[in-house]
Amino acid sequence: IPGGRYHNRRNFMRFPSLDRAELLYAPQKPLPIKGLTLETSILKNISKRDYLQHTPYHSFMYTIKFLREAALDPKVHTIKLTMYRLAKNSEIINSLINAAKNNKKVIAQIELRARFDEENNINQASLLEAAGVKIIFGVPGLKVHAKIGIAERTERGKNKYYGFVSTGNFNESTAKVYTDYTLFTSNRKILKEVNKVFDFLQVNYQIKKYKRLIVSPYYTSKVIAELIDNEIANAKANLPSGIRLKLNNLTNQKMIDKLYEASNAGVKVDLLVRGICCLIPNVKGMSENIQVKSVIDKFLEHARVYIFENNGDSKIYISSADLMTRNIEHRLEVSCPIYDEELKKEVIDTFNISWKDTVKAREVNGKIQNQYISSTTEEETRSQWEIYNYYEKKNS
Repeated sequence: IPGGRYHNRRNFMRFPSLDRAELLYAPQKPLPIKGLTLETSILKNISKRDYLQHTPYHSFMYTIKFLREAALDPKVHTIKLTMYRLAKNSEIINSLINAAKNNKKVIAQIELRARFDEENNINQASLLEAAGVKIIFGVPGLKVHAKIGIAERTERGKNKYYGFVSTGNFNESTAKVYTDYTLFTSNRKILKEVNKVFDFLQVNYQIKKYKRLIVSPYYTSKVIAELIDNEIANAKANLPSGIRLKLNNLTNQKMIDKLYEASNAGVKVDLLVRGICCLIPNVKGMSENIQVKSVIDKFLEHARVYIFENNGDSKIYISSADLMTRNIEHRLEVSCPIYDEELKKEVIDTFNISWKDTVKAREVNGKIQNQYISSTTEEETRSQWEIYNYYEKKNS
């Protein structure tokens, strides 16, 4: 390795416990999703309403259950899935193999350029191909980073869609330590566009149009700029405005300039950026209405969320894309709207809990980097603990 250093830091996660319980976090049991059980048909429940899985607070078994059920359901005839990082002994792969053995059409897109996972992904692709799964290895010039899945089912002689859009990988191992949202839905308008993404993966010289999804590399920059412009117009008209983004990294200069423009128009901008942030907040005449925080704790903050106030009728998206040039211009990414009012409130609530963290949150600014935010009262807020409590109360 150049520089004589070991670069695969992900292996730190595989350190042995050495039977030193005092050095480990206490086990935390994943919670059920309110109203969605693993004992009944997940497809039947999704047909009635949307559900949001927020791992690792919620169990990842809902994603596995979806694919297992689809693999066995005689009315499901097609399953499609994108895969970026896979667990070594993946239940996701097993479900797709079972589906193929049950004579279903299975299409799996596997990204062979997922850093540090190339060998594992090649091995998994070989297993799938041997079982009769149609493999798509990617798009020339684009890394496929979208996290989407869809099952097509025949109901009363018509084709019905069930699917999910996620901010994270379909990986049982990382789902225990990465915070991610997954939307389960049977909304035909959303899933027809998810199907368009799979059509593009198979015939990628045809550029598709989307009304609901925001898809990179063709539309993300344009649509996000339009959403910011809407907040600017609302602020100038003295209407409710505001932008809240949760990201891993913020580096794209066009997006940064657009957020500066929003700040100068009086739009309040709150950013939760876990990693790299090239935007400088709190600068008079440039970014005085922007505040940036970062939360680093037990779980890796991995979900990407875009929240736009939109004159009191919030527009909310969960996304696989950070606002980085690579995500916007050189990757296939999908951002999905949240329409259900209860789920919108859930996303806003959990964002607000992270924003109020006074234990593991740091304020990012142009002068003092990584200064921890301390509580102004005796009561401290450790957001990852509080989000778990939030979901626990929802189920009580």
